[in-house]
Amino acid sequence: MNDQHTYQGSCFCHAVEFTVTGKPVAMGYCHCESCRHWSAGPVNAFTLWHPEAVQITRGSDQIGSYSRTSHSLRKWCKLCGGHVFSEHPEWKLIDVFTAAIPDFPFKPGIHVHYQESVLQISDGLPKFKDIPKEMGGSGIIVEE
Repeated sequence: MNDQHTYQGSCFCHAVEFTVTGKPVAMGYCHCESCRHWSAGPVNAFTLWHPEAVQITRGSDQIGSYSRTSHSLRKWCKLCGGHVFSEHPEWKLIDVFTAAIPDFPFKPGIHVHYQESVLQISDGLPKFKDIPKEMGGSGIIVEE
């Protein structure tokens, strides 16, 4: 019996639709300059999923992509420009932007790249200078 919940997601205009199934590997906030610039906000909420948990159900031909570095391949809708996810090949994970899955119960666990923060958030969550050691970072935690 499969008791894993499936959540519906989409771009801004719904030309690209997808599902995520189960639970993400991690959830949190990224403060790096790249994510802030890409999301046009002071912080980016992320959910990291195994690729097999993410299924494009509509509009795969409408997905554009851009890679500024080898760390991420950012994806968006060619019609509305709405951001949907970023592939992270080194980690074999997909970051599905939290805002693109409106009914998903987002429960952040960490902040990453907090050294680059332009918006200080006092929420008691661990704040990594860069990223956790198991993901290739220093693992250094900074104060709120």
